[in-house]
Amino acid sequence: MTILIGVVMVFGLVFGGFMLSGGKMDIVLHALPYEGMMIGGAAIGAFVIANSFSVVKSAGKGFGKVIKGPKWSAADYSDLLALLFEMARIYKTKGILELDPHIEAPKESDIFQRYPRILADHFAIDLITDSFRMLAMQFDDRFQTEEVINRKIRKHHKESLVPVGAIQTMADGLPAIGIVAAVLGVIKTMSSIDQPPEILGGMIGGALVGTFLGVFLAYCIVQPIAGRLKQIEEEDHAYYLIIRDVFVAMVSDHPPNICIEIGRGNIPTPKQPDFYTVEASQKELAQAA
Repeated sequence: MTILIGVVMVFGLVFGGFMLSGGKMDIVLHALPYEGMMIGGAAIGAFVIANSFSVVKSAGKGFGKVIKGPKWSAADYSDLLALLFEMARIYKTKGILELDPHIEAPKESDIFQRYPRILADHFAIDLITDSFRMLAMQFDDRFQTEEVINRKIRKHHKESLVPVGAIQTMADGLPAIGIVAAVLGVIKTMSSIDQPPEILGGMIGGALVGTFLGVFLAYCIVQPIAGRLKQIEEEDHAYYLIIRDVFVAMVSDHPPNICIEIGRGNIPTPKQPDFYTVEASQKELAQAA
């Protein structure tokens, strides 16, 4: 929603200020389709040249993320704490072998099925199940376990930021592409040097639209999109860190409720459930079990 408000503000205030100051939109509107085709086409073409198909596809999905916002909500964090509490409680009271059916077939697990949004996230499920597999193989050194999980999370995060870098590179190149379009407009103008001043003025104005459009798209549209996408990826990244924190606390042999409280304390503040809500949820889960 914020992106739509921002776009309306950018276009309204920039072009509104231009018209209120006496600027005429007819020259801009006449040149805009041609300059837009050159600048947009060159920018997208260069983007395709510079990136693999998978990165291009991921960047397209990134634009959708910018519109939708972060993947994980406050309810999803509460669900994650509940899921991890159930698994930590079973591990503490019945042992790792009791968790084996849930770890090896999470889609068929009655525990995981209660949390469909988590189950739909491939990396979250892999991170949880792989961590318990390490525990089953007696890989229970706290510091080594934390380092192994950190490496997996860093790898995933680095890959998620590749589209951000690609979009930012496009933003960096747009002003120069705008100059290319403007130079072509000047070349066209110079070939008509015998025309009256009013015609030449319109042609020069049209050429300058290219410079304007390149800078405008770079700093008012594409770069803000790259910045917002990076924010979203960072916010989503925090979700997986909670899995790490809870699991490391389990390896350190803390009780399940303490493990969950350690994870709860590291949830981003706007999405952090309060202590009493989590405690009530744990009592309900224990009674249901």
